Amino acid sequence: MGNCCSDVAGGKTAVGGTASDHLNSANGPNEAVDNFLRSRGYNGLFSQIELSFSASGLRDRDIVSKSDPMLVLYERGKNGALKELGRTEVVLNSLNPKWITKHTLTYHFETVQELVFRVYDVDTQFHNASVKMLKLEEQEHLGEATCALSQIITKFDRSMTLDLHSEDFTRSTQSQNCGKLLVHAEECVSSKTTVEMTLRCCDLEYRDLFSRSDPFLLISKVVEGGSHIPICKTEVIKNDLNPIWKPVFLNIQQIGSKENPLIMECYNFNSNGKHDLMGKVQLSLMELEKLYSSGQGGNLYLSAAAGHNSPNKMLKGRLYVEKYAESVQYSFLDYLAGGFELNFMVAVDFTASNGNPRLPDSLHYIDPSGRPNAYQRAISEVGEVLQYYDSDKRFPTWGFGARPIDGPVSHCFNLNGSSHYCEVEGIQGIMKAYTSALLNVSLAGPTLFGPVISNAAMIASQSVANGGRKYFVLLIITDGVVTDLQETKDALVKASDLPLSILIVGVGGADFKEMEILDADKGEKLENSSGRVASRDIVQFVPFRDVQSGEISVVQALLAELPTQFLTYVRSRSIQPSV
Repeated sequence: MGNCCSDVAGGKTAVGGTASDHLNSANGPNEAVDNFLRSRGYNGLFSQIELSFSASGLRDRDIVSKSDPMLVLYERGKNGALKELGRTEVVLNSLNPKWITKHTLTYHFETVQELVFRVYDVDTQFHNASVKMLKLEEQEHLGEATCALSQIITKFDRSMTLDLHSEDFTRSTQSQNCGKLLVHAEECVSSKTTVEMTLRCCDLEYRDLFSRSDPFLLISKVVEGGSHIPICKTEVIKNDLNPIWKPVFLNIQQIGSKENPLIMECYNFNSNGKHDLMGKVQLSLMELEKLYSSGQGGNLYLSAAAGHNSPNKMLKGRLYVEKYAESVQYSFLDYLAGGFELNFMVAVDFTASNGNPRLPDSLHYIDPSGRPNAYQRAISEVGEVLQYYDSDKRFPTWGFGARPIDGPVSHCFNLNGSSHYCEVEGIQGIMKAYTSALLNVSLAGPTLFGPVISNAAMIASQSVANGGRKYFVLLIITDGVVTDLQETKDALVKASDLPLSILIVGVGGADFKEMEILDADKGEKLENSSGRVASRDIVQFVPFRDVQSGEISVVQALLAELPTQFLTYVRSRSIQPSV
């Protein structure tokens, strides 16, 4: 996304939407457009996943016949509480049941969705009762298992076999064999059905006093109760009353069906976020397809003021559909199941502005009580999500802005202290290397991002050269404004051609306004020193303090766009998953 003179297609900003070759641009709508959407419920990418279940080798609890198993599915919340999601039917007299009942749930990339599976032997006296009415405490527990949803969907065949254990497994020193559970995930095919539309308006009315208007389209779906949920927006086109927008991509899953109504609102962009409604029209996908076939336009209108009985005001402006095409495209999950991995990398700011690590007011202070500092929290929360998408869980980890013992200031040193390799084992390995580095380096400065980004880009480039099917995610955690801004821009523009995304977390109370220049969601288009524009948006920036006390976690704020950035990269290069 980016400034209001955008080249980014609306598909890149569609919730669950898709992108194509023409999405290779770093620009897009202004921050004010994004804030406007977020205030109206705009959310990140999602997919509908259908889970099916079978088990083998269950314990036999019935005397005369075999057990009559039923499976109950739960999701574990952050507080550890279990929320029941659904139950299967009861399979009579079977120790190797294959349940028919499936369960559909929404997959969110940016969170860890921990699932708990419990198998019960349903007593004979309850066989005629609805499974929803069964009291589980009256049934015999046969075994349970747990895993993250991301562990299942990253398997090549999206199937995972789990060992079932007894209810008191966590308190027991010996594991009792309770059989095995096979869980298979299938992405709902409607999640992949995408509609590509090129939309234009003609004869829009003037809204600006001294220039023509700057229109953009907001597309929302109508839900029960009549409220509108935004699902897609176009870029802003400057000074044009007859705009033709870049193609938008709508996912039929997010709309519900082709018959469901959509509200198409045309706004005049204002940098203060108070955009003027220029007109709107309500049409379903089916009706939009008919407009395309007939070449006709839909009349824009303005609703009558609240409390007035006067009819809607019909306007001169009209909405036309220049292109309408449906296709089934490979989804983010298809690439994961086809062998693609996300490789996690971390870079930590060790500049002196963080404060003396031995003092409680330092951002690097290690609390003896075990309470994590902002750096540890960011590493943990982002790493906990991304680790499931990296098979070997060996993470390159660097520090910058510090002076190692008996050495000059380094702007990219291996956090593990090695001079030969930069990888550590697992999230705990990152934490250990971080705390160890605090004892072995002297905080210095200035804050330079260029060397770290170049190092990450070199690893990504080598992977491409070796035919690797990997996408790299670099997390940079910093307390201050970058001082090598142009060098950083040069490195980012070069890296935009590589399978790499960069997540930047700002910690502490510094003014990060200049940092937002690096995030094309929030600043001007990214150019290098020779004027070349980044081929795509690869940076996400968030100040840690903005989200730590709200409902949206820093992980969700950072990771929400990552699947779209990944899809923009692979589709622009016609890379297909192995199937």
